[in-house]
Amino acid sequence: QVQLVESGGGLVQAGGSLRLSCAASGSIFSINAMGWYRRAPGKQRELVAGITSGGSTNYADPVKGRFTISRDNAKNTVYLQMNSLKPEDTAVYYCNADITQAISFRTRDYWGQGTQVTVSS
Repeated sequence: QVQLVESGGGLVQAGGSLRLSCAASGSIFSINAMGWYRRAPGKQRELVAGITSGGSTNYADPVKGRFTISRDNAKNTVYLQMNSLKPEDTAVYYCNADITQAISFRTRDYWGQGTQVTVSS
């Protein structure tokens, strides 16, 4: 079984910073792409940032220049550093990872439980 556990959400004032973490655990052979998504109230889930196993990154336009995604392969962890936060960044943030399981070598997407980020004006 594979699990993704997120941490680091909370309440912050506009202009502030937060750092989200997401650790994968369980029967893992390899972790391929990882990413962060968010769902704001009344909106569909959207990609925030992604990172490949080789470290290539991509960002949604609204967060470019403010958010930074990174990963620590030794710890099976992906991070999202969020700076200059705006009220419109308020959402539930979800971690996603494309993981190949050990033993079965099946590859599938896994999701974290979500962590709330609230930015006050």
